[in-house]
Amino acid sequence: MAEDFRDALRAMLGNADLPAGEDSAKDITEADTSAYARTRLDIFFEKKGRGGKKATIVSGFPEGMSHEEIAELASQLKQKLGAGGSSRGGEILIQGDRRADLQKVLELLGWKSRVC
Repeated sequence: MAEDFRDALRAMLGNADLPAGEDSAKDITEADTSAYARTRLDIFFEKKGRGGKKATIVSGFPEGMSHEEIAELASQLKQKLGAGGSSRGGEILIQGDRRADLQKVLELLGWKSRVC
């Protein structure tokens, strides 16, 4: 009985009349993410103009990336690093000198980066 069910599913997978489901939308999202991952992000350290406070900045996001996507990435980075920060103007700011840590976390998330 299980083999009949599997055969029926295989037959439906090849059916072009079926509407696209959630799986095809998921594939598009993954393709977009991998396109973003080909972009190299710049990580640099800054303390001027911040009242002596140190900050690590991530910049160089692709033009097609929305502010919401950058904010989501900032949220993930802050959570993984256990640090405060924000995302404004197409950049992510993480409190403190976290250049090496950021580079490792971005690599784990599939992004290429360099420390400037």
